[in-house]
Parts: sequence; C-alpha cells; structure tokens
Amino acid sequence: MSEHEKFQDLRPDRNLALELVRATEAAAIRAAPFIGRGDKNAADGAAVDAMRKFLGTVDFDGVVVIGEGEKDEAPMLFNGEHVGTGNGPACDIAVDPIDGTSLTAAGRQNAISMIAVSDRGTMLDASTVFYMDKIACGPEGIGIVDIRKPIGENIRALAKAKGKDVSEMRVAVLDRPRHAQLIEDVREAGAGTRLLLDGDVAGSINAARHDSSIDLCVGTGGSPEGVATACAIKALGGFIQGRLAPKTDEERQAGIDAGLKMDFVYEADDLVSGQNTFFVATGVTNGGLVRGVRRKGPIITTESIVMRSRSGTVRRIQADHLADRWY
Repeated sequence: MSEHEKFQDLRPDRNLALELVRATEAAAIRAAPFIGRGDKNAADGAAVDAMRKFLGTVDFDGVVVIGEGEKDEAPMLFNGEHVGTGNGPACDIAVDPIDGTSLTAAGRQNAISMIAVSDRGTMLDASTVFYMDKIACGPEGIGIVDIRKPIGENIRALAKAKGKDVSEMRVAVLDRPRHAQLIEDVREAGAGTRLLLDGDVAGSINAARHDSSIDLCVGTGGSPEGVATACAIKALGGFIQGRLAPKTDEERQAGIDAGLKMDFVYEADDLVSGQNTFFVATGVTNGGLVRGVRRKGPIITTESIVMRSRSGTVRRIQADHLADRWY
C-alpha cells in the first residue's frame, strides 16, 4: 500500500453519533419534567416524540430494527420505521428514548436516553424472543470469560486477568427474583454485587469501561437491549456474549421461525456484525454512566456519552440549553 493509500484509509470521515446526540438530548430534556411524577407513560411519550422529531433532521437512511413500539406499544419509532432525511448512509438503528421509564417515574437513578446504529443489515433482530442471558466486561475478559462457565469461575478468571483480588470484584446484576441464585453465587465466590433496579444497558457499558468500579455485568435482560449494548461494547473494545432465553415453547418456536438460534452463544459480532457502530446516550436521571438533566435558572444542562467503534473514540459531551426554547 502506498503512502497516499494509507493516508486515504486514515483520513477522518463522518461521525454520525455527533449528530444523533441531539436526538438523545432532546428526549432526555423532554422527559425531565416527568421525573418523580409517577407517570412512566407520559415521560416515555414525551421522549419518543422529541427523539423522532430530531432524528428526522439527521442525514442518514435509518431503519428501526429495535424500536419503541415492540416493547411499549408506542405509535412511533416502531420496528421497520424509516427515520432520517433518507440521504447519507443506510443504517440499522436501535432506539430507546428512555431506558428506565420506571426509574424516571420514580425519580431513581440510571435512566438514560439511547440510540445505537450500525451499517444496514448488520444488527440482529431478536425481537421475537424478549429475554437474553448476557455477560459483559472490559477487554480483559476476551478469551477468559465465557457465559457457559459457572459465575464463580468467571469472576476468579477475570480477577486474575485484571490483577485484582476476588474480594475487590464488583458484579452488576438486575435486582429481580429470577436472579436470586445468581446473586448468591456471586457473593459465595467472594465478590460484591451492585444490584440494578433497571437499565442493564448502562450496567453492561459500565462493566466494559476502563474507569468504572464495575468489573462484570451478568444476568437475564431484554434481548433488544443486548443487541444495542453490543454497539457500545464494540466501541469500547470490550466483551459481551448473549444466549436467548425464551420463556415458553411458543416463544422458542417463534424465534426459530424468525431465524434465531436457540442454545447458541452469540458473540459481539453475531449481535452486531458491522464494524462501524455508534452508541449515544444522554442522562435523564443521574447515574454511573452519565449525569441526568439539570436546570439552574434559565439553563438546562445535559451530559452525554458518544462512542464509535471504527475510531475507538469515546466522547463526553456537556451541553447547556436555554430553557425557554424547550418549555
């Protein structure tokens, strides 16, 4: 390869995430008045409407592969909907205007607005099977951690790879009755748990970040969220595996009919095969990943995290918005 060709490969190209962040900021700002008000549907409706309007201004041809309608019966941002101007790159898109609607309604931490994007045809459509067993961590877990192994074995192996004592390990798990045995097993292995009320997307991303206190995220959560999380994990150079967990024979058969593989461990490239993934999240309420929406006088402040796998960049964006333009 000539020096000119090398330069062509290295020249900057468009970071779509820097445009998409406007949509997550808008969704978070619109949801903020509903924090702690006990009405998750009102919060979600406001966020969906704002995100969709801003997505319509972005120069790309997006098709919603993982949408809001499947989960929350929303009339917008449904699976198969086209978003964007129709110009620019053809992409698959996963959206969750509020990941953590119950958290928002209750005024609890860790609610985010998020968008994940990959090249067209590269994002797994796992919508026919709602749940997935997942495990995620940083790059130290590659070739070390495996969802098929007992959790204690994974914790010990990852601790060794990270140069930590097992007692220093912190494992994020959704606080659900289905995880009672898993939580007990983590603690019996000598590690500590960080129980999540909701939002295992943020939990998995935190497990993959180099500056996080979370070492591992494990448990059963939404399959669509697992696919969206893979976009972020690839940008972080981290590790994720998923295995579909149908709850009924009918759901299992529906997944098979849709081309999904049962009893199969999906690696990051199986969940999202594209190598140019984007992930954007803006905080709705405060959390370990990003701070929530804050208002002081005439200014609304948002914090977002923007990731891209091709460049391996992670940016944090703090933005001040004039409140009278929003309310």
